[in-house]
Amino acid sequence: MTQTPAKADRDAELSTAEKQLYEDFNRFGLIPLWTEREDLMPMTPAPQAVPHVWHWDDLYPLAARAGDLIPVGRGGERRAISVSNPGLPGLPYATPTLWAAIQYLGPNEVAPAHRHSQNAFRFVLEGEGVWTVVDSDPVAMRRGDLLLTPGWQFHGHHNPHPKPMAWLDGLDIPFVAATDTGFFEFGEDGVTDRSTPHRSRSERIWGHPGLRPLAATATDTPNSPLAAYRWEHTDAALTAQLEVAAEGHPGVVTEPGHAAVRFSNPTTGGDALTTIRTEMHRIAAGERTAAVRETGSSVWQVFDGTGAITLDGKRTDLVRGDVIAVPSWCEVAIEARTDLDLFRFSDAPIFERLNLARREYS
Repeated sequence: MTQTPAKADRDAELSTAEKQLYEDFNRFGLIPLWTEREDLMPMTPAPQAVPHVWHWDDLYPLAARAGDLIPVGRGGERRAISVSNPGLPGLPYATPTLWAAIQYLGPNEVAPAHRHSQNAFRFVLEGEGVWTVVDSDPVAMRRGDLLLTPGWQFHGHHNPHPKPMAWLDGLDIPFVAATDTGFFEFGEDGVTDRSTPHRSRSERIWGHPGLRPLAATATDTPNSPLAAYRWEHTDAALTAQLEVAAEGHPGVVTEPGHAAVRFSNPTTGGDALTTIRTEMHRIAAGERTAAVRETGSSVWQVFDGTGAITLDGKRTDLVRGDVIAVPSWCEVAIEARTDLDLFRFSDAPIFERLNLARREYS
């Protein structure tokens, strides 16, 4: 590792006894704090990950090419292409705690069942025709839907239709890897149920706003028992916020022209997944969000509309499907040319529980 000028000057001034001290530190696997404090305890976060935008016009054609060339099956298990943050070279990570990928499933293909300790979700940008089978419950995947696969639930996917489908996968793989808590287990070669119901069993039980089944009143689950959050409900909630705000009622939007919802666990009211926060944002045409920094990191995907995002002073145009990595303490502001809908997921639940969450508006 190259020495900083300050360290080089210090080393040049060391006495023979001091040099021997540092050599002995190294020999016994020791590093003194006074030589490392600025790296260990910076004045503000200094992430290795960098702000970055991956454009859908690049992502989808590559996923389609992989669909023609790469089979789905045991071993690799999924035809998923992860984004790799340029600040974390060689790692398939969007940020140090979050993994994001485009998964592509062709006509009549089946991604076999498996399970893992990592929490996962799928967010559908466009199309329909795939069912994800989560612990034997077939769940339809349609445009705008958020589908959950909490850790250690068996899940596989099947596409009984003649058209391919692609979606965004999000997981906490880097966080689980950093904490050495990863487990993986193969399931059956296919999926347990190839039926194609319009509504999953979990929706039939849990998908009624404000209504909790009495049979489950004694059991709070750490992750949401609801496998699917449907676009029709998300869209209606965002629309209502902006309508009520326009009628002059305060406190119903996060800021002027900016509606947002968080996907929640109906048994606790907390986040739908214990380690990942999932949200949907709508920014009205012509509006701009306030610039904000937060500890922890997030990934955004443009669901619909056009606009631009400014990340630490660098402005990038956005269109449907674009994927954005926002590292810790990166200043971010978003502007909407048309009405702009964005899906966002972050590691906020982790940092809130650790009392490390911090936010600052510019």
